Amino acid sequence: MKGSVTIVGLGPGNSLQRTPQADQALAKATDLVGYGPYVNRVEAPPHVVRHASDNRVELDRARHALEMAEQGRHVAVVSGGDAGVFGMASAVFEALEQGPDTWRALDISVVPGLSAVLAAAARLGAPLGGDFCVMSLSDNLKPWDVVLERLRLAAQAGFVIALYNPRSHARPWQLGEALEHLRSVLPPTIPVAFARAIGRPDEAVRLSTLQEANAEWADMSTLVLIGCKASRLVERPNGEPWFYTLRRVDAA
Repeated sequence: MKGSVTIVGLGPGNSLQRTPQADQALAKATDLVGYGPYVNRVEAPPHVVRHASDNRVELDRARHALEMAEQGRHVAVVSGGDAGVFGMASAVFEALEQGPDTWRALDISVVPGLSAVLAAAARLGAPLGGDFCVMSLSDNLKPWDVVLERLRLAAQAGFVIALYNPRSHARPWQLGEALEHLRSVLPPTIPVAFARAIGRPDEAVRLSTLQEANAEWADMSTLVLIGCKASRLVERPNGEPWFYTLRRVDAA
């Protein structure tokens, strides 16, 4: 029997934002592998086996998926958003590189998904109209000093910065320190958006400035988007402005 591993991005959580390609891949799966809330998000018939696990065992679940595929199972490894953006795709290929040579002959594919940064940007207007970067504030896999240095360099280079994993119960202080670090580099009037659970029933959006931004407005379901000098707010009658970034960059 020839099995397969398909790494699927489920999008931000609204089924309308999940691609038809993802739905096709999920329909072929005999097994679902992933972080518990993402596995539970997938509607599947009773014969599909769900393998839900904690959010810090990515390599273990990647190895499990590859082992099942070697046994002839058709495994869908699921992530929220896009599986290649701080998701399971990298973990699967890391396990593949470290694992037995037989795994390299498996049928492995990656199905893209709508990343949270794109859903948030569309909700806000066009904050990614110019150059931007995406960073994770988690220091589980990289030193905190590296995070701060990358933030500083990105801000100095004029990138709009999108922050994933901004604040958790285990890391309540990091977003506050990151914002304070950026205040030493950027003007205080730079717009900052807190976009939480975009596309889901508990969606919430809050616009602020870098000076006034409060880390307590974020949790792990929030994407924090920090503008640059080319970012603008366009006021609307309903009181919630559009947030966009100019396409052009003037010479220094």
